[in-house]
Amino acid sequence: MDLSKGFISIEINPGVLYEHDDGNFSTLISGFTKESTVLLPNEYTHFGIVVVGNVRLITPDRQRILEAGDFFSIVGKVTIESDGVGIVNSAKNFIGLNVFGGPIEPEGRLRYIDGCTDTLLIPPIMKGDPCLNLLHFPEKITQTPHTHPSVRTGVIYRGSGECIIPEENKVIPLITGHAFVIKTGTTHSFNTQEEFMDVIAFHPDSDVGMTDDDHPMINRTIIEGASAKFKKEIRTNEKLIRS
Repeated sequence: MDLSKGFISIEINPGVLYEHDDGNFSTLISGFTKESTVLLPNEYTHFGIVVVGNVRLITPDRQRILEAGDFFSIVGKVTIESDGVGIVNSAKNFIGLNVFGGPIEPEGRLRYIDGCTDTLLIPPIMKGDPCLNLLHFPEKITQTPHTHPSVRTGVIYRGSGECIIPEENKVIPLITGHAFVIKTGTTHSFNTQEEFMDVIAFHPDSDVGMTDDDHPMINRTIIEGASAKFKKEIRTNEKLIRS
C-alpha cells in the first residue's frame, strides 16, 4: 500500500480493503481473488468489476457467473465465489438497481480531458446518485492537475501509469490489478508513458441524471402538441409514489 495524505494504492486481497467516510458518503472497498469467498453486506449497493478470471455472484433469489471485463451493480447481501480477481465499491444506504454488463469496450464514449475518454458503465438512476465509470488514457497522456468534490475509488483495469500528487511531491505507480482511493479534494493527475491505461472509477454521487420533472418518459409523452412535462394537472402525485 502506497500511502499519501490523499491517495492510496492497494494490492487486492479478499475481503474489505478500505472504508472511507468523509461525513457525506460512506464507501466500502472490497476485493476478491482466486479461490476466495467474499461476503458483501446488506444496506449497501455494490458496484463491481471482474479484472481477471470469473466469479459467481450469489444473492437470495439467483446466481450469476461473470467473466473478466464484466461489471455489475447489486443491491443488498451478496456472496462472491471467486476464481478471478476484482474489486467492489459499495455505497451505504443507497438502493440502486441490479445491473450486469460487459465486456468493457477499448475506449470511452464521452470526451473527458487531455485526450482521455469516459463511459458511464452504470449511470446514476436519478440525479445525484452514484455511478461507475470507465476512464481510458491513451499512451503519453499528461493530465491537468485537478480535484474531485467527493471520494473516487476503483481499480487499474488494464495498462499502467502514474499518479502525481503535486502538493506532496509524490509519484505513485498505477499498476494493473491495484485498487485505489483518491480522497475528497486531493489535487492529482493520472499520466501514462509508453502504455495506455484503463481505469474503473466509482463516484458516490453525481450532478447529472433523471429527475421527476425531466426524464424521457414524461418529456416525450405529447398531449395536444405539448409535453406532459408541462401538464401539472395530470402529473403523478408525489405522495402517491412515495407512500
